[in-house]
Amino acid sequence: MTQHAPNEARARVIPLRPVRPGAEPPAKEPLWRDLVGDVLRRERLAQERTLQDVADEARISMPYLSEVERGLKEASSEVLAAAAQALGLRLADLLTRVHSEIVRTAPGPGP
Repeated sequence: MTQHAPNEARARVIPLRPVRPGAEPPAKEPLWRDLVGDVLRRERLAQERTLQDVADEARISMPYLSEVERGLKEASSEVLAAAAQALGLRLADLLTRVHSEIVRTAPGPGP
């Protein structure tokens, strides 16, 4: 078995899309799970409801809902529908709001 020095192996990696010197790196698009979580949290707070209240009504655990709101978990469509319904939203309403956020926050067209 051959062992490589960690720095030596990294030094030979060539980025797929090198950044020109002095150029800013391309803006990253927001992650779906972050946007979904933001929309759920904003709606919950607008209704002045607790995580526990919404989690109980949605029949999901409060820690899991918290992780979804913070963008730490990719929720299934069933969980998203349950959370949306607990907030008085249809799944379509949730997705429409997330779509609006994507359009608002996405960087301009790529190269």
